[in-house]
Parts: sequence; structure tokens; C-alpha cells
Amino acid sequence: MMKYVIVHAGGMADQPRQELGGRTPLQVSSTPHLDRLAQSGELGRLVIPADGLLYGSGLSSTAILGYDPKKYYQGPGPLEAASLGVSITEHDVAYRCTMVTVRPEGGKAGGEIKKLGHHVILDDATAGLIDTEEARELIEAINEQLGSETIQFYPGAGHRHLMVWVNGKSRAVCVDPKTVLGRSIADALPTGDGADILRRLMDAAHLILRDHPLNEERVAAGKKPANCVWLWGEGRAVMWPSLPEKYRIKGAVVATSDVQRGAGICAGLDAVDPDRLAAGDLREKAAMVLAESAKKDFVYVHAGLADEVVHSSDPNAKVRGIEAFDRDLVGPVIDGLAKQGPYRYLVICDHGDASQSPAFYVFGEGGGKGSAPPGRRFTESDAQAAETPARDATKFVNKLFANG
Repeated sequence: MMKYVIVHAGGMADQPRQELGGRTPLQVSSTPHLDRLAQSGELGRLVIPADGLLYGSGLSSTAILGYDPKKYYQGPGPLEAASLGVSITEHDVAYRCTMVTVRPEGGKAGGEIKKLGHHVILDDATAGLIDTEEARELIEAINEQLGSETIQFYPGAGHRHLMVWVNGKSRAVCVDPKTVLGRSIADALPTGDGADILRRLMDAAHLILRDHPLNEERVAAGKKPANCVWLWGEGRAVMWPSLPEKYRIKGAVVATSDVQRGAGICAGLDAVDPDRLAAGDLREKAAMVLAESAKKDFVYVHAGLADEVVHSSDPNAKVRGIEAFDRDLVGPVIDGLAKQGPYRYLVICDHGDASQSPAFYVFGEGGGKGSAPPGRRFTESDAQAAETPARDATKFVNKLFANG
């Protein structure tokens, strides 16, 4: 029986970097397993329909699993809610609640701020890469004081958390905190219908966090305080038609990212308990993919680069992350699938933001012998040079699961 796997390399595509001699991290990396697939499979560009849509991290997953983002993608908030097991209705609005560090203009992180607005700078969009346990304590403190029948805060992982506004307004305009990094937050705070409530919540949360003993300890230890929550990525729940029912398969999602895990759950896939997956252990993730494929027909696995790599100014850190992805995930998965029988694979590589350059892919069947040009590799430039027309990501699952 044919097995199917989608491997999503989140955020590994890039632009040429001066520090790497004008090459991308993928071009510099040693990726023998991905290159083997590029030699034997169909290599090309993948278009993710994202016109007018914001917040790219969940767009790719939605499209890759065969759903038109313009209809089914409301933002990363509802996907995170699905992953965290938080039940929301079509009348509720789920927000990403990101822990960040703000500072007064001209001052240090942790300096006194009375109200969010002018002369407040977003200093760090990850609150110094705060760990999950510390962040949980802070989110619970916020929920204890600000939670109500209509507003609830839920702990997630690291700096990424969730807020749900029951019967809330979904037309406020919110922005990704990464786009505000290093500048005044005044023009980036929520605007539009319902924004006044969101701003009041952010102000109140700042006062709670500013005086919390844990943040005082972080500052004393030379760490950045998690002294503000940033609400964005909002959306209502939308019911997705079941992917397993459509293609008559059994499937699973293997991901440590709540957004991608949530997309798999919304698509009707069984989700592997994230507690069984260490965030950076790619070999453990590969073993889980093979264990699931032995029981099911299809596995969607997402593996993004670690936060410290994504936010690093050193492109060589990204090179090392890509090489680990190829060595510890792609190699074991492909070799393991070959032992299970016939299989079909689709490897997707994107920038982590669908608004950037097109993603690219390699698609094929195990044991296939392609007629690729000598030396073809799994890189942005080789995908660009391929003669295959750019494919619509939302239609690729039809090709993946096609009979014959």
C-alpha cells in the first residue's frame, strides 16, 4: 500500500547573503539527502495564494494541505487555539498573544513606561527568547487579573501564547510585532473596531508584567524582561472539510509548532502529542514520522529552524540548522519509508512568510530515477531554473494522492 509524506521545511528558504559570498544558506549547506530527492523528483516553484492576507506562518500549511487560504485561513490565532485544545466558536476571536520587550525611547529595557504609545520602542519581539515555564507564570498572572467571562489568556510555548475574546470584534487591524522591532510602537498598536479594548488589555497587562518579581529577576540576571503582550494574528474559527475523508486515508501531523500542528488538526489529522517531541530533536521527530506512517497512510511533518537561529544575525547558524534538518530528519525519514514499501513524497521549503518569494518543492516516488541536469540541488536557484511551471499549492494534494 502506498504511503504519503509531506515534509515542510519552514523558514529555510532565503535571499542571497553577502556574508555567504552572495549565496543563500541552502546553497552553502551540505544537503545530500535533499539533493538526492532533487535529482530523482520533480523540482519547481510553489505559489501560495495569499493576496490581501496577513500573517504568513499559517498560510503555507493551509495551502499545502489543500485548502484555499482566502476561504479557510483566518489568521494564526485559531490554528494555535486548535493546537492548544482551546475550544472557540465562529463568534469568538482568537489572538496570538506574543510576549515582547518594550523600552522607553532613549532608555533601557525595563525602564519605566506609564502607557503604551509614543516614545515606547519595541526592543525584542521574543522577550529575550523567554522559556515556556517562565512565560507560563506570567500569562497565568495576567489571566488571574484580567481574565473574565469574555476574555481568557492561555499559555502556549516560549513567547507565543493565546488570548480568546468570546463574542469579540474581529475587525481591528493588528500587526506582527516583528515588523515593529527597533521602532516606536505608536503607529503599530491595534486600530479599528474593537481596538480600544485591545489597547486597554495591552496597557493593563504591561502594568502587571512591569512589576512582576519574575521580570525583576530577569533584569537582575541581565535578561530582557517580558514586560508587554502583543495582540495580533486574530481570526474566528472556520470549519475545514476533512482531508482524510476526501482522500479516504488515515493521516497524522507531527509538529512542535502550534500553528502547523493546529492546521493539521483542522484538516482532520491525528496530532502527535507535542510532549513526546523535544522541540529541537529532529531524529526523535523522524522516528515519530516513521512510527505514524507504519500505522497510517499519510504524515504531514513540519520542522522549522529554532527561534534562536531564526533571530540570529549569523547566517552560518541557519546553515547548521539546514544541515541538521537534512541529516537528522530527511535522511532517516526517506530511508525508513523505503523499508516500509512504496511511498510518495512532497518536500516544501518556504521563507516562513507566504508574502515573500514563492516557496519551492520537490515531488516524487520512492526509488524513482529522474532525468535531472547533472549537479541539480535542492536550492532556490535550481527550483527557479527548473522548466516546470509554478504550481498552485492548494492543488498539490490532488497530485500527491492521485491514483496510478
